Amino acid sequence: IHRKIAITVISERYARDAITDMMQSIGRKREERQVCQMAIKPILFNTEMVRAILDGRKTCTRRVITLPENMDGVPVGKSGDSNNPLGFMYPGGIKRPPYQPGDILYVRETWHKGLERYIYRADYSDTEKFYRGGKEIEMKWHPSIHMPKEAARIWLKVTDVRVEWLHEITEDGALREGAQGVRCNHARLGVYGCTDCMNTGWLEPPEIEFMYIWDSTIKKPDLDQHGWDANPWVWVIEFERCEKPTEMR
Repeated sequence: IHRKIAITVISERYARDAITDMMQSIGRKREERQVCQMAIKPILFNTEMVRAILDGRKTCTRRVITLPENMDGVPVGKSGDSNNPLGFMYPGGIKRPPYQPGDILYVRETWHKGLERYIYRADYSDTEKFYRGGKEIEMKWHPSIHMPKEAARIWLKVTDVRVEWLHEITEDGALREGAQGVRCNHARLGVYGCTDCMNTGWLEPPEIEFMYIWDSTIKKPDLDQHGWDANPWVWVIEFERCEKPTEMR
């Protein structure tokens, strides 16, 4: 009887160990799959948005889902679901997001390569003057789209991707986009509260500033289709700062 009990205990122990090993193996394979699926891609930001990222104010960006004119569609699937991936279905097929959770992005920004290092437009004021050999020179900045990967100094990790109408942006969403708005100091407080901001706390809500930021990034010929008033479908891409990948160092 004692021998049977001992054998049973040992068998249960081996079973537990086997299950533990199996779960750890599944976890490792899942992690390996995620690493394999992770991509390193470029993303463009203008100078003001680069400054917002450096300040820690910008952790989200919206990108237009480009569709043929006068064509609509619906979001399908879910971000991060390999069996039912996020997409946007329209009569011409299904569009997939440009980035996926876990992707590593290197920021392309306005830049210049000096004699010893790269320098970046976002680090200098709009009235900054530059000198060489004691003489003022005109700095020739290169557009962000031409910035090589080796010049990248800002690295981001995508944490979430979803689909929204542009007008669905909230106050918090606009703040995460880097808009700051104009807060009210409640200088005109009365019996019924502040008459300057109507008790909202804002003289200009961040959503209003985001409207102008958005339209400033859209080419004039595309404003009718992709501008704020058009309320296009957009990819909402959330991210966080991260270190440069080891393999890129």
